[in-house]
Amino acid sequence: MSPQTDDTLLDDPARLTEVDSEGLLRAAAQAGAQVRATMESAAEADLDRLAGVRPRALVLITRPGLAPAANRVVAALLQSTCPVPLVLTDAVPSWIGPLDVVIGHTDDPGDIVLAESVDRAGRYGASVVLTAPEDGPVAAAAAGKAVLLPPRVWVPPGFGFARVLAAGLLTVRTLGLLDAEIAALADELDREAERDHLQHESFVNPAKSLALRLADRSPLLWGLDDVATAVAGHAVQVLATHTDRVCHVAGYPQAMSGTALHRAAVQASSGQDIFADPDDLDPGQASPLRVFLLAVRSAPGDPVRRLASETLPGADVLAPVEEINADAAACAAVLALRFELAALYLGLAAGTTGGSGRYAPVRA
Repeated sequence: MSPQTDDTLLDDPARLTEVDSEGLLRAAAQAGAQVRATMESAAEADLDRLAGVRPRALVLITRPGLAPAANRVVAALLQSTCPVPLVLTDAVPSWIGPLDVVIGHTDDPGDIVLAESVDRAGRYGASVVLTAPEDGPVAAAAAGKAVLLPPRVWVPPGFGFARVLAAGLLTVRTLGLLDAEIAALADELDREAERDHLQHESFVNPAKSLALRLADRSPLLWGLDDVATAVAGHAVQVLATHTDRVCHVAGYPQAMSGTALHRAAVQASSGQDIFADPDDLDPGQASPLRVFLLAVRSAPGDPVRRLASETLPGADVLAPVEEINADAAACAAVLALRFELAALYLGLAAGTTGGSGRYAPVRA
């Protein structure tokens, strides 16, 4: 059985610091610094050589780890206005050519599939932008053939989402496909990290508050727009990394097609079950569902959001655009960081990540 979350840990900075012996909260808070370092790296690597290039296709490589969610966020930001075909794929396709642009990422310097993909793209003249360690087969394949952006701010593997997102956004901005304020995005990430600092109590700390709402629940992360749904993909990744939460992720129209789960979600968000104590459930009964509606581009008058709000009146709505004055890219990055820190707080309180977890009571 999963360990019980020790809620009191979240509002005890000394205990939090002690149990976070690996400095994971500090690593996550480096998101803004990662973005600025990526901007500097891109300038030094002459990413501007791609300025004015109109690619035949933009190919986003989704190798395991951070790349699938980060590249889906970039694709979602582009989709409504992108004048060129977008391709999300696990490896560079055989039709790659000199008019195409490839964006890739890995934390694994020995990723042979990516190394072969980068080599293939280079041999056929495609432009490649790659975030990866500067040593190993991937970097060797990129040498002289790609714009390589190695990490400059050290964080543990799995903590580089902001860097990967920034590299993708810088590339598509250079290509003239998206207008995104990357420096402003970094500033917003700094402000979010400050709001979520471990010294701030749960009632004023958005990440701690989210962690408490996720605790002992089965979260349904349903996006109200394509960008928010893509961010939910990162949320489920960090929850799986730091906690044992089992999540369902979908855009709300797709979630409605899962009729049995949607019906249970409606019941859970009606106010009858959402605050039920899991200890009072009958043996064998599933943990209570909790619905989170994520919005990046969706406004209150949006038809999908209006339908979701009317159908799920008790759902939690996470909409950074209503909290900060920033563009969609920055709102997506802030929401991703909030979930990352919430997952860490929850994992630390439950003993599923960092330290020894000795503060988490264990159910008999």
